[in-house]
Amino acid sequence: MSDIPANLRYIDTHQWVRLEGDGTATVGITDFAQEQLGDVVYIGLPELGAEVRGGEEAGVAESVKSASDVFSPVTGEVIAINESLEDEPEKVNEDPYGEGWLFQVRLADPGELDGLLDDEAYAELVAQES
Repeated sequence: MSDIPANLRYIDTHQWVRLEGDGTATVGITDFAQEQLGDVVYIGLPELGAEVRGGEEAGVAESVKSASDVFSPVTGEVIAINESLEDEPEKVNEDPYGEGWLFQVRLADPGELDGLLDDEAYAELVAQES
């Protein structure tokens, strides 16, 4: 069973978002997603200052066996990207909820998180797809 932290919100394309408490949020791909991808060899991230929209493509994750679009769970301005992934994309496999985070956004609407999946709903989704 994939690791599914209770303090995050999720979308059905297997990205997570963590509210940071200052109007910003951190985004990454889930443990289930990195397991499905296999060994990640490249992460394409949005540009600093770019506007991302909830549910829309914001980047790409490429592995030795496939490529997958990365979607933003929330709408907002990209204020940070995980630059270490350029040289160490394997961090996404090793620590998807920690050092493998992808980008941070200044939220356009913090209430948007209320419409996302909680850990139990996401666990049900993963169980159906496994």
